[in-house]
Amino acid sequence: MSILNVEHLTHGFGDRAIFNDVSFRLLKGEHIGLVGANGEGKSTFFNIVTNKLMPDEGKIEWAKNVRIGYLDQHTVLTKGMSIRDVLKSAFSWLFQQEVRMNEICDALGDASPEEMDHMMEELGTIQDTLTMHDFYVIDAKVEEVARALGLLDIGLERDVTDLSGGQRTKVLLGKLLLEKPDILLLDEPTNYLDEEHIAWLKRYLQDYENAFILISHDIPFLNEVINLVYHMENQELNRYVGNYDHFQEVYAVKKAQLEAAYRRQQQEISELKDFVARNKARVSTRNMAMSRQKKLDKMDVIELAAEKPKPEFHFKPGRTPGKYIFETKDLVIGYQEPLSKPLTLSMERGQKIALVGANGIGKTTLLKSILGLIPSLKGSCELGENLQIGYFEQEVKGDNKTTCIDEIWAEFPSYTQYEVRSALAKCGLTTKHIESQVRVLSGGEQAKVRLCKLVNKETNILLLDEPTNHLDVDAKEALKQALTEYKGSVLLICHEPEFYQDVVSQVWDCSKWTTKIL
Repeated sequence: MSILNVEHLTHGFGDRAIFNDVSFRLLKGEHIGLVGANGEGKSTFFNIVTNKLMPDEGKIEWAKNVRIGYLDQHTVLTKGMSIRDVLKSAFSWLFQQEVRMNEICDALGDASPEEMDHMMEELGTIQDTLTMHDFYVIDAKVEEVARALGLLDIGLERDVTDLSGGQRTKVLLGKLLLEKPDILLLDEPTNYLDEEHIAWLKRYLQDYENAFILISHDIPFLNEVINLVYHMENQELNRYVGNYDHFQEVYAVKKAQLEAAYRRQQQEISELKDFVARNKARVSTRNMAMSRQKKLDKMDVIELAAEKPKPEFHFKPGRTPGKYIFETKDLVIGYQEPLSKPLTLSMERGQKIALVGANGIGKTTLLKSILGLIPSLKGSCELGENLQIGYFEQEVKGDNKTTCIDEIWAEFPSYTQYEVRSALAKCGLTTKHIESQVRVLSGGEQAKVRLCKLVNKETNILLLDEPTNHLDVDAKEALKQALTEYKGSVLLICHEPEFYQDVVSQVWDCSKWTTKIL
């Protein structure tokens, strides 16, 4: 049974086309991975099928009474709402039914026998609906999902605007799972999630009976949960049966076949043009030349898509720092409440360290405390000598209206326009992206602009907070290689072992220091 029909979808931003005549059908129970490089339009596709964005052309048709659940990268939570409020809002439609049920009960006393029959029938339907959707055990269900996602430890009365990126993702995910929609649309759900909860989500999706479409650049995760791939590239959407690894094998064969056919056709075109040029003037061979010209005119010419620029990151090494990068003595990090036990830590020149552990236990807070961006509650942190620090922040808030070119120019005013464009192109951004405002770019493209700033300044210590979030496969691979080759020191927060294992020499488990109950 078809849940969603998309026919002849065409859309673009300005002169930048995203889709061209895309059609597909989503069937009940399909588990789809929507894949493609940063900026190919995956999040835009979700916005179009959820009616947040009107396409330039095409028809989007959902089956009747389909309930859609959408986990958006950029959802804003309302200040003053607690975690419990957000989770319970999953059942808002049931609470509305309860209100209607109470209205009917209040009106029964004044109803005529005929009206009463209608009311009793509606009342029965509502009561069946409430019972079927576990309305009378909502609190227990909220607590069950909150426990699975580690939200009970944070406290269900906590204001949602005080949460870290990972905690916020968990709250939105929890709300979505409680809604039990007919179709889940998940936009990079593993971003900001720690390993334990990624494993929980993986099990949940493997057992999920309904359909879902998942955008993710986490390949091991994709391989475990999907059975279909929709690949978005060059304004097209192509369907492949199987997991991500199988898609890559089939895609590589398809690409090689197309390239071979292109070479053969180019050879044939060259020979036909050469024959026509040599023989069209001669009376005896003019007809043969005309015949070949007709063949040329009718030929369906194969076009190869332009190769996407592959990002290259090369961090510029700075001067040699002192022996120690930083030393802490009885450092207690936190805001109003302490997040850690007293920490006495040190990092030496040349070390590469990963910080791991669950969300909300203070990894980002530790980085910011070391940098002096937030004050510590107790103890001290002393930075070493001759440090040239490069800091990649997990989230940059705000609606950035500057273009990518201006963004880099502001950081490096001595660069020529050619140097600015060249720096952005090396990070995998095309000319159209480079001239766009930062705010209209996808999460992955924005991350590439921020990485561009980092690779073009001299550093001897990199502090990176979840740098792989939103990055596509090629960009992750390029970043991994760059960090492996980097001669300076690295302190990295990351939830992807397959990324950091080959980069770092030490792993610090922050859950051993936290004051949080895990």
